[in-house]
Amino acid sequence: MKKVFIVILSCFLTNGLAAQYSPPAGQLGSTAIHKDSSVFVGWATKSIIERGWQNIANISAGKTTAGDSISPTGKSGINGVVSLGDNGSAILTFDGVIKDGPGADFAVFENSFDGLFLELAFVEVSSDGINFFRFDAVSLSDTTIQTNSFGNTDATKIYNLAGKYKVQYGTPFDLSELTGTPGLDINNISHVKVVDVVGNIVEPYATFDSQNHSVNDPWPTEFAAGGFDLDAVGVINFNPTSVDGLTGETNLIMYPNPVKGLLTIRFTETATYFIDIHDLTGKVMFSNTTTKKEHSIELNYLKPGVYFVSIKSGTKNIVKRIIKQ
Repeated sequence: MKKVFIVILSCFLTNGLAAQYSPPAGQLGSTAIHKDSSVFVGWATKSIIERGWQNIANISAGKTTAGDSISPTGKSGINGVVSLGDNGSAILTFDGVIKDGPGADFAVFENSFDGLFLELAFVEVSSDGINFFRFDAVSLSDTTIQTNSFGNTDATKIYNLAGKYKVQYGTPFDLSELTGTPGLDINNISHVKVVDVVGNIVEPYATFDSQNHSVNDPWPTEFAAGGFDLDAVGVINFNPTSVDGLTGETNLIMYPNPVKGLLTIRFTETATYFIDIHDLTGKVMFSNTTTKKEHSIELNYLKPGVYFVSIKSGTKNIVKRIIKQ
């Protein structure tokens, strides 16, 4: 399968394994994507959390409690984080479906404060909400010594594990890597699942990557905020839900796109149209009502980035994406 975003910088031996993957955020060749990047066109809107143990080897300590189901929704940095705990998980859904496009299709955000203390998670996707399929993950970290509770991890030894990058920088995932997976439609991804790796290198608690290496990350993290701290899931290639669309694209023309200043919307029917423009967090940046067949909107005041134009008429609604330059 195609391995997009792997950056081969050099080869070296680590316990007999040779590889080097993308370096930390800010370094040459890193695949980290900042939360404010214009590539993001949407964010998770709902989540279901399955809490894990603070310490899977000492369940008397109980499960994690930090954060809630709202925490990983919306844009990174907005609603805080939810701590999954040992082997805990979160299932994220969206106002639409993720599709396979050029390069990465979505990114998962954690809250590592320095890019060295890395809490990792497996990532899975589903097109029916029932059957989930895991990205092939690789961890080439040393497995002869347990990474301690506040130990560091080398990002260049990690591939396709969420949490590889520091806070505000997402780890990208490319659906093309799952091409041909029976039971999965990579152009209709409705659910993303994030599963804490535990981090213990000794069975029966160890979890394993696609090459049967135990994944070593800080353990134990026996506190309420232990395990992978899920911040957000940002979407790059996306088909947003359109409720009762305006009988098709032929009912309106919107141009230019990308737009620098003046955005024009031309309707083919006379009606009352309610127009909203909102940013990736859902904040309304413009709102107006028109009965004209042609309506122009000045957008010079908007910062460069991706926005959504929502147009309603009666019970019908259509949402179109625009890029502000």
